[in-house]
Amino acid sequence: MLGVATNLLLILSLLSLTLVVVNAVFNVSHISYDEGYSPLFADFNIKKSDDGRGANLHLNRYAGSGFISSKYYDYGFFSAKIKLPGDYTAGVVVAFYTSNADVWEKKHDELDIEFLGNLKGKQWRFQTNMYGNGSTSRGREERYRLWFDPTKDFHQYNILWTCNNIIFYVDNVPIREITRNEEMGGDYPSKPMSLYATIWDASSWATAGGKYSVKYEFEPFVSEFTDLVLDGCPVDPIEQVAGSTNAVDCSEKKDEIENKDYSQITPEGRKSMKWFRERYMYYSYCYDTLRYPVPPPECVVVASEQERFKETGRLKFGSIPRRQRRRRGRGRKRVNHVAQGSDSFEANM
Repeated sequence: MLGVATNLLLILSLLSLTLVVVNAVFNVSHISYDEGYSPLFADFNIKKSDDGRGANLHLNRYAGSGFISSKYYDYGFFSAKIKLPGDYTAGVVVAFYTSNADVWEKKHDELDIEFLGNLKGKQWRFQTNMYGNGSTSRGREERYRLWFDPTKDFHQYNILWTCNNIIFYVDNVPIREITRNEEMGGDYPSKPMSLYATIWDASSWATAGGKYSVKYEFEPFVSEFTDLVLDGCPVDPIEQVAGSTNAVDCSEKKDEIENKDYSQITPEGRKSMKWFRERYMYYSYCYDTLRYPVPPPECVVVASEQERFKETGRLKFGSIPRRQRRRRGRGRKRVNHVAQGSDSFEANM
């Protein structure tokens, strides 16, 4: 009976979320792979889809792979539907992110969604992060689980970036918002960026802090991308930042994006975000008081979130819903330390 009741609660929870976000369907235009992207590296491991709407990225013993938008954008909305590789994926990272590191190597901006592979039968996890003006020593990681299996079907992942706010979405559910304020200074990304998608071997850190590596007997690891969206103002990054007379006037496009439905979180969206963060977020730098005794200026401390975390920013024992604990079983180790500025992760989550 307990198992039936637990399953019923899960179904009701997911149904509740579905009802909340049923109207959160954004009006966006998709482009083909060839319209907006080009190979970043290892083009022999990039397989364009038969319909031309996307591409599959392969990781094998020879190389990973990646593609990049053909243009830089001065703010924008970036989206793709992604299906992650299944089976054993420990050590594998799939990333969907914006960056300008190839132009400003030491002063770059970046917005990340990174998916972290795991042992067979264990859940993929993912993190979001933000860097502005080379602020890599001040990591702003949040780490999460998903409420679905990302290997079974395509799911949509979005990054909104305006001069006022940043929102990360999963299946149009807002999972994180960063609102710009003056105290952030240059830590807020403000220079034109490209959109990247990659898959690569991160055996040194991705799973249990590097305990488990990629096993190439399971190759190829394939991440599929489709329904690609690049909605922003394309620019020459150097001319734009320098204020050249040849710089593009992006004011009209910026206003257009800031007035789109995806640029503001509705009351229903707030409920969905609360639902997600209180159930699936397992680390937040904003609650890591060992790392940041004073939370960074963009942090908004939410009491219902904060009470779930220890001073390390990780979950307290017993703060994980019972059905999630039962699924993971017993006797599994955790890494309970996040070194400042490092990419170590909770093990076997």
